[in-house]
Amino acid sequence: MDINVLITSTSFGKVVKEPVEILKSKGYRLIWNKSGRPLKEDELVEKVHDVDAWIAGVDEITAKVISAANNLKIICRYGVGVDNVDLREATKRGIIVTNTPDANSDAVADLTIGLILAVARWIPQADKAVKEGKWDRFFGYSVYDKTLGIIGMGKIGIKVMQRAQGFKMKIIYSDPRKNYEAEKMGARKVDLDELLREADFISIHTPLTSKTKYLIGESELSKMRSTSFLINTARGKLVDEIALYRYLKEKKIAGAAVDVYSKEPPGESPLLSLDNVVTTPHIGGYTYEALYNMGMMVVKNLIDTLEGKKPDYMVNPEAYK
Repeated sequence: MDINVLITSTSFGKVVKEPVEILKSKGYRLIWNKSGRPLKEDELVEKVHDVDAWIAGVDEITAKVISAANNLKIICRYGVGVDNVDLREATKRGIIVTNTPDANSDAVADLTIGLILAVARWIPQADKAVKEGKWDRFFGYSVYDKTLGIIGMGKIGIKVMQRAQGFKMKIIYSDPRKNYEAEKMGARKVDLDELLREADFISIHTPLTSKTKYLIGESELSKMRSTSFLINTARGKLVDEIALYRYLKEKKIAGAAVDVYSKEPPGESPLLSLDNVVTTPHIGGYTYEALYNMGMMVVKNLIDTLEGKKPDYMVNPEAYK
């Protein structure tokens, strides 16, 4: 009997081919998402009926979608976040959900530092000006010896910290849990209000949950200084984008660097109209090395599950039978 593997991730197999070849060598039937975008609930309901395994991106994997999957054994998130997956419904139906933790953390940390430099020194704007034949002066802010506030000191937060220390940055962090590794390296744990008041650069690296949705809103932005910058490479809905737009437009904070949006693509987001915003199209994990790591982790989890073995990186281990 054919094994049907649905692939809705828009980046799986596009650059790194080895994971796809492994699936083909197993004789699996690969069903691709040809739309070039994450799929919506109604679209997915039509596709999942006879699927055995699913390599998913940031699609709308709701209870309705999961309940329509008759043969589904595993959902492999091609990435870290699982906020788009109804874990309760998957667990109830005995469907394993896995992700790829730490596979792209170096890539996200690299981009974070790049965005800090870009937004502080107006690098994209300066590049554009020179290419247009101009020779303007752009007066930015120094990064060296400044204070970096990290919201969410997990694996990515640690790696951002390691890179920032090359700039002699002082590190403070806010997290529900104390991170002893970070503190051995010199980080100081503070509450969120203190971090917002003290940090020159604030970088978000916390998961999106019901508790962290709009973690940074009007009240939090009001605590930031007019010379401070906000960087978000985590999830768009961690930040109230309308409030952020207002604070940036009115120069109540100096700038923002945004890799993620509450709606992607962001369409006509007002943030795109501001010259003190540097933005990228959710490319935090998009390096060859990161894509290779994620692809190989996904394929191993998928094959192990279909062959009756316990997969790695289960988000809902209680679903394993």
